[in-house]
Amino acid sequence: RSCSSDQSAVAFDFDPIQGNIPATKVEITVSCRYVLCYATFCFFAVCVLYVQGIETKQWREFGRTEVIDNTLNPDFVRKFVLDYFFEERQNLRIDLYDVDSKSPDLSKHDFLGQTFCTLGEIVGSPASRLEKPLIGIPGKKCGTIVLSAEELGNCRDVATMQFCANKLDKKDFFGKSDPFMVFYRSNEDGTFTICHKTEVVKNTLNPVWQQFSIAVRGLCNGDYDRTIKVEVYDWDRDGSHDFIGEFTTSYRELARGQSQFNVYEVSVTLLSFTVESEHTFLDYIKGGCGTGPHCCLYLYLLLGNPSQSTSLHYMNPYQMNAYAMALKAVGEIIQDYDSDKMFPALGFGAKLPPDGRVSHEFALNGNPENPYCNGIEGILEAYHRSLKTVQLYGPTNFAPVINHVARYAAAVQDGSQYFVLLIITDGVISDMAQTKEAIVNAAKLPMSIIIVGVGQAEFDAMVELDGDDIRVSSRGRLAERDIVQFVPFRDYIDRTGNHVLSMARLAKDVLAEIPDQFISYMKTRSIKPNPAPPPYTPPGLSVHTQI
Repeated sequence: RSCSSDQSAVAFDFDPIQGNIPATKVEITVSCRYVLCYATFCFFAVCVLYVQGIETKQWREFGRTEVIDNTLNPDFVRKFVLDYFFEERQNLRIDLYDVDSKSPDLSKHDFLGQTFCTLGEIVGSPASRLEKPLIGIPGKKCGTIVLSAEELGNCRDVATMQFCANKLDKKDFFGKSDPFMVFYRSNEDGTFTICHKTEVVKNTLNPVWQQFSIAVRGLCNGDYDRTIKVEVYDWDRDGSHDFIGEFTTSYRELARGQSQFNVYEVSVTLLSFTVESEHTFLDYIKGGCGTGPHCCLYLYLLLGNPSQSTSLHYMNPYQMNAYAMALKAVGEIIQDYDSDKMFPALGFGAKLPPDGRVSHEFALNGNPENPYCNGIEGILEAYHRSLKTVQLYGPTNFAPVINHVARYAAAVQDGSQYFVLLIITDGVISDMAQTKEAIVNAAKLPMSIIIVGVGQAEFDAMVELDGDDIRVSSRGRLAERDIVQFVPFRDYIDRTGNHVLSMARLAKDVLAEIPDQFISYMKTRSIKPNPAPPPYTPPGLSVHTQI
């Protein structure tokens, strides 16, 4: 919201909630080792990056490196800068060519191999460095490609400051003033945009406002000399706040801290000023923290026989059911951040062989001693196999499986791991009070819960567990953080029957909150990311020339 000095009244309905940056910029560096070469004399290598469209699945060329000659181990200088979204599966393809002429037509050059990966795979690899074989030429070893990711800084500093005032002008006829301050950053066109408003200090001419923090990006857009305007008002209940005065400063001036330079005309004084860099989700991932998804599939008696087409668990030979689509959509993205790709998969709500005992916490692969499955494909295989051996049974109890994962999370609270519990269900919850209690307890732990509702059931109770608007509470205790994200899958089904698009939409929404939930846990525990391992230094295998 932009306002000049004569428009400042619009500021008073301002809700100082920080907006999200649309995306993180990630810079990709490419190197190759032991490249296959057909050339007898000169060899000119170039890498071409392609990105895949979510809807069309078509590959689109994103960019090319420079050409490097006379080495089978090229280290390309030209980088690829991509927008990174945790909640999306961003498929990449990198092709390597031996350039035979100046023609931009790649068909006129020798293809030397390619690799496929996701941006999440690169970011989620140790030190954000992914090494993969080049493939694509039958019967030939094409060499290796090394992809490294680095987050580009975007003025991540956060400034914390505190102000006071002395002998402000009295504006209330019968009492003193109720002063507050409004901060604006200047824009290129000379206008001002509100960026912070302090609390109101009641009935005083000598207020001491609370310390507050603000992103430097929001305060001055990273320009340390840009004008910052501050207005002081006397609060009135009817909204007609009385103007007391104003002053201007800059980030560079504020950074001097408490000094004669920061005592202003309106009798306002800067008491303290500190700045520190805000850690991002990628900082923690790069420092070695892993997110381990615990995938839980809800199996329920009333769904009917999986062999019948009316069942939500129906195993259509030509198409995945809603359970499998939800699992694949979310799981394929999260698995990129786990190094060994081994995930515990639990089911709940079934009678188990051989004695038919009811369980709300059983291993989908049938092995309670080792419920781990190899990747999302392994979980899908265990899910399909379990449908043939267990008898689906109610009721729908969430608390046991939440407490199950919470026990693991409680054992690792040092920031080295973060747990994501995925629950896929079609039923009405049966243990609401116990589930709320479990969520309140889990909110103190390094974990998030994703609930995907499939089918046409009423999911009002699930919405209540999603604490976006009202934080979940139990027996008078509020959850420390909002850790639950619920979505009904039916809201994401593409009307044209494009299941790939349906899955992409679902994953984008249910995973969008995970980075913020992750960061909120780390910040409240004052856990800082581990230093990233030293950057990869390629061995001096040969000398090459840039063209």
